[in-house]
Amino acid sequence: MPGVALLVFREVMEAALIVSIVCAATRGVARRGLYVVGGIGLGLLGAMLVALGAGVIANLASGSGQELLNAGVLLAAVLMIGWHVVWMSRHARELAQHMGAVGQAVKAGSSSLTLLLAVVALAVLREGSEVVLFLYSMAMGGIGVAGLAGGIAFGVGGGALLGFALYFGLLRIPMKHFFGVTNLMMVLLAAGLASSAARFLLQANRLPAWGEQLWDTSWLLSNGSLAGKTLGTLVGYDASPAGIQLVFYAGTLLSLLIGMRWAGRHASPPARSLAPLGMQQPQH
Repeated sequence: MPGVALLVFREVMEAALIVSIVCAATRGVARRGLYVVGGIGLGLLGAMLVALGAGVIANLASGSGQELLNAGVLLAAVLMIGWHVVWMSRHARELAQHMGAVGQAVKAGSSSLTLLLAVVALAVLREGSEVVLFLYSMAMGGIGVAGLAGGIAFGVGGGALLGFALYFGLLRIPMKHFFGVTNLMMVLLAAGLASSAARFLLQANRLPAWGEQLWDTSWLLSNGSLAGKTLGTLVGYDASPAGIQLVFYAGTLLSLLIGMRWAGRHASPPARSLAPLGMQQPQH
């Protein structure tokens, strides 16, 4: 049971951290809870389908199907997060002043939420499919139902608690700084996902390495450790990255920062028509 609990915890933790950042970044936008729950549901369904077809997927593209699928999922998430942070840079002032209001802010926020639903679904799909495959192999190896159930319960519970801790920690940030902080976290998240996508493409021999190992800090913080996995999800930490990973990371980071700066300069002033609509309590 401890082995099952540890693996489930680490995979759930990665998905929970992404979901927490998405929830915090869409604070106050109407119906965001439905979008997040829908994304989790779609992700779980996709994870089961991917797990069922794992053998077929792995044999595609000369045996590189799984790596290419992982890379595609990650790059899709990067594009969707990128669109959101640029949009948010344009509308953050409006949302901060009219948090929870109906009207233009909610209408615009819903379009951004549609993409973030997909981000949640992709995160759950990637981590969930790994969990399903692992649990299937453990079941075939003879572990009992009680061991599997207990490990799943402890793993899911621990990962979810860590996600909630991050979410409620972000909610304590003053509103005038809130969207700036969450936007930065989304940018770092996207850069890290882009770096991971490059690693999968490198494993599939679809990209040049440009340096097999630029440095190695695994002696200090390994990728497999809890802290390493957490930093890997939040900021894209890799103990021994290849050069192409650094290119993807830096390229994504610079592109989004430039896009956010451009969007901020072209942001329209908050619509006065929203003011009379009143304030609602932010949705947690």
